[in-house]
Amino acid sequence: MKNFKNYTPDKYNTEDFKEVEEGIYLTKDPYGYHDQIYVTSLSFEHEPERYCEEDGSPRNITQIPFENILDEFSLFVTDFYDDLNKNSDVICYQEFGASNLENIKNLREIIGKHVYVVPCTDEEDIIEDEDCEEEEFLELVIE
Repeated sequence: MKNFKNYTPDKYNTEDFKEVEEGIYLTKDPYGYHDQIYVTSLSFEHEPERYCEEDGSPRNITQIPFENILDEFSLFVTDFYDDLNKNSDVICYQEFGASNLENIKNLREIIGKHVYVVPCTDEEDIIEDEDCEEEEFLELVIE
């Protein structure tokens, strides 16, 4: 995944969202697990030449490395922006949420970077996953 950019949807200009830092908003938890959560929205592109992103598109955001990003930063998805993704040929849109502000801050550090997975043999830095070719060990790379 590449070209991560901040995305500011119109809904962030409503009373339901309070900006706490640039690109980060406090709002009600849509799932009801917490009173309030922090959210941010990003746009990005798939890199079809990257491992596990071959079939990626805005209508098919690949589970890998997307889930690896969620796990790495302890996040969850709060909006899939279905209409935007349905009408886009290249740019993907997602809203990420967390109960911890630091998790959202850390996620925003991927803006402008490449994020992808590679098969890994170093047992200290592996993520076990079954979505790419049987059971493999994957390392999340951010550069």
